[in-house]
Amino acid sequence: MTTIDREARLRAILEAELAPASLEIIDDSHLHAGHAGNTGGSHYTVKIVSSRFEGLKLVMRHRLVYDAVHDMINKAEIHALAINAVAPSELPSTSVSGSFK
Repeated sequence: MTTIDREARLRAILEAELAPASLEIIDDSHLHAGHAGNTGGSHYTVKIVSSRFEGLKLVMRHRLVYDAVHDMINKAEIHALAINAVAPSELPSTSVSGSFK
Protein backbone atom coordinates (compact mmCIF):
# COMPACT_ATOMS: atom_id res chain seq x y z
CA MET A 1 0.00 0.00 0.00
CA THR A 2 1.39 3.39 -0.94
CA THR A 3 1.63 6.31 1.46
CA ILE A 4 -1.13 8.11 -0.47
CA ASP A 5 -3.41 5.05 -0.29
CA ARG A 6 -2.69 4.64 3.42
CA GLU A 7 -3.49 8.27 4.17
CA ALA A 8 -6.68 8.12 2.08
CA ARG A 9 -7.78 4.99 3.97
CA LEU A 10 -7.02 6.64 7.32
CA ARG A 11 -9.07 9.69 6.27
CA ALA A 12 -12.00 7.57 5.05
CA ILE A 13 -12.12 5.57 8.27
CA LEU A 14 -11.99 8.61 10.53
CA GLU A 15 -14.63 10.42 8.46
CA ALA A 16 -16.95 7.41 8.56
CA GLU A 17 -16.50 6.69 12.26
CA LEU A 18 -16.25 10.17 13.77
CA ALA A 19 -17.93 12.52 11.25
CA PRO A 20 -15.39 15.28 11.86
CA ALA A 21 -16.10 18.95 11.29
CA SER A 22 -12.40 19.24 10.54
CA LEU A 23 -9.72 16.64 9.90
CA GLU A 24 -6.04 17.20 9.19
CA ILE A 25 -3.68 14.28 8.67
CA ILE A 26 0.05 14.95 8.66
CA ASP A 27 2.49 12.25 7.55
CA ASP A 28 5.44 12.39 9.94
CA SER A 29 7.11 9.24 8.60
CA HIS A 30 10.14 11.05 7.21
CA LEU A 31 11.01 12.12 10.76
CA HIS A 32 11.26 8.49 11.90
CA ALA A 33 12.86 6.66 8.98
CA GLY A 34 14.97 3.74 10.13
CA HIS A 35 14.30 3.99 13.84
CA ALA A 36 14.13 0.89 16.03
CA GLY A 37 10.72 -0.75 16.19
CA ASN A 38 9.41 0.73 12.95
CA THR A 39 7.94 -2.28 11.15
CA GLY A 40 7.22 -0.39 7.96
CA GLY A 41 4.03 1.40 8.95
CA SER A 42 3.73 5.13 8.86
CA HIS A 43 3.81 7.82 11.53
CA TYR A 44 0.92 10.27 11.51
CA THR A 45 -0.36 13.27 13.41
CA VAL A 46 -4.14 13.56 13.33
CA LYS A 47 -5.87 16.84 14.20
CA ILE A 48 -9.58 16.22 14.43
CA VAL A 49 -12.64 18.21 15.52
CA SER A 50 -15.74 16.11 16.13
CA SER A 51 -18.98 16.53 18.03
CA ARG A 52 -18.45 12.92 19.16
CA PHE A 53 -15.82 14.32 21.56
CA GLU A 54 -18.25 16.60 23.41
CA GLY A 55 -18.16 15.86 27.13
CA LEU A 56 -15.40 13.24 26.84
CA LYS A 57 -12.07 13.29 28.62
CA LEU A 58 -8.94 13.24 26.48
CA VAL A 59 -8.27 9.54 27.04
CA MET A 60 -11.75 8.64 25.78
CA ARG A 61 -11.33 10.82 22.70
CA HIS A 62 -8.08 9.06 21.90
CA ARG A 63 -9.77 5.70 22.50
CA LEU A 64 -12.41 6.56 19.87
CA VAL A 65 -9.70 7.40 17.34
CA TYR A 66 -7.62 4.30 18.14
CA ASP A 67 -10.70 2.07 18.01
CA ALA A 68 -11.53 3.45 14.57
CA VAL A 69 -8.06 2.70 13.14
CA HIS A 70 -7.43 -0.51 15.09
CA ASP A 71 -7.14 -2.68 11.96
CA MET A 72 -4.61 -0.34 10.36
CA ILE A 73 -2.46 -0.46 13.49
CA ASN A 74 -2.67 -4.26 13.73
CA LYS A 75 -1.65 -4.61 10.08
CA ALA A 76 1.33 -2.25 10.69
CA GLU A 77 -0.09 0.28 8.24
CA ILE A 78 0.22 2.78 11.09
CA HIS A 79 3.24 2.55 13.34
CA ALA A 80 2.62 5.66 15.45
CA LEU A 81 -0.26 8.08 15.83
CA ALA A 82 -0.20 11.47 17.54
CA ILE A 83 -3.72 12.75 18.19
CA ASN A 84 -5.09 16.23 18.77
CA ALA A 85 -8.82 15.67 19.33
CA VAL A 86 -11.18 18.50 20.25
CA ALA A 87 -14.90 19.13 20.36
CA PRO A 88 -16.36 22.00 18.31
CA SER A 89 -17.34 23.86 21.49
CA GLU A 90 -13.65 24.08 22.47
CA LEU A 91 -12.65 26.02 19.36
CA PRO A 92 -12.32 29.79 19.44
CA SER A 93 -15.44 31.48 18.10
CA THR A 94 -13.29 33.02 15.33
CA SER A 95 -12.32 29.59 14.00
CA VAL A 96 -13.14 29.15 10.32
CA SER A 97 -15.13 26.03 9.36
CA GLY A 98 -14.17 24.05 12.44
CA SER A 99 -10.43 24.09 11.84
CA PHE A 100 -7.71 24.68 14.39
CA LYS A 101 -3.95 25.02 14.48
